[in-house]
Amino acid sequence: MFIDETKVYLRAGNGGHGCLSFRREKYLPKGGPDGGDGGTGGDVILVCDENEGDLRRYAFQPHWNAKNGQPGAGRNKHGADGADVILPVPPGTQVFETESGLLVAELLEHNERVVLLKGGRGGLGNNQFKTSTNQAPRKTTPGKEGGRGDFTFVLKTIADVGLVGFPNAGKSSLTNAFTNARPKCAPYPFTTKNPSVGIIEFDDFKRISLADIPGLIEGASENRGLGHRFLKHVERCRLLLFIIDMAGTDNRKPSDDYAALLAELENFDPALLEKPRLIAANKMDCEESAKNLTAFRRKHKGLDICKISCTAGTGLDKLKARIRELVEKE
Repeated sequence: MFIDETKVYLRAGNGGHGCLSFRREKYLPKGGPDGGDGGTGGDVILVCDENEGDLRRYAFQPHWNAKNGQPGAGRNKHGADGADVILPVPPGTQVFETESGLLVAELLEHNERVVLLKGGRGGLGNNQFKTSTNQAPRKTTPGKEGGRGDFTFVLKTIADVGLVGFPNAGKSSLTNAFTNARPKCAPYPFTTKNPSVGIIEFDDFKRISLADIPGLIEGASENRGLGHRFLKHVERCRLLLFIIDMAGTDNRKPSDDYAALLAELENFDPALLEKPRLIAANKMDCEESAKNLTAFRRKHKGLDICKISCTAGTGLDKLKARIRELVEKE
């Protein structure tokens, strides 16, 4: 199960209280105050980790607390600081305040760190308040509360190439052929429900990440179907690879499918249409495909098109090479 959005409650540690204490030793009748300060509470820290695939750990454990600082003690002993809580998140994670919707953090690079909530400062012991006129102070201060709040983690997949297409166009089949990802494939109409990121490996050890995005339906930009949960994963892709069913399955017209895909992307974010795009004309092993491709080229002139058949395995090497050319240009 792939989880790309979840709500969490986070709490930094409270500071320890300051100590009220006086030195009591033989031969020192006026030992004076020796209460130590409290320790600082632990922070809540987010760390970007490329080994994290999604946000499932926070969906099943939404409450995370850093440790409190320990109180001070006599003999000017400082309380121990509370331990930080380190939360690894995958690259592309955004953090929003749940109530206000304000974006407070975004992690994109491996090992990037963000202190989301600071721990409370420790209180002062009475030793801090001694003066020449007040040599036996009985004043201390309590530790401060650490930061806390409700947040929403949202993952926007980071990949070099994003596959765009209607359900049953062949995205999952192409992902299986190119990468080590294994999304479900079947000979009947259905759609992938979760993004699946795989790696295309080349003979010279070049690696390109490819995201099999859940299939679009008309109205996705209005949040129908998987809606925005799909479209948000397209935003960070460097190249959009449109998978078009040239066989016209279920009496669909390839040119209409392509126009509908562009419309949904534009309605969600017009900037998506400025990204480089490549067309994979799939199912070219079917009789109707050649005729449909001719009509498609006539209606959509100037497009970069590669003819493939995921079932027959034809044209895949050429498509793979073309993907690399376009990605390396960016």
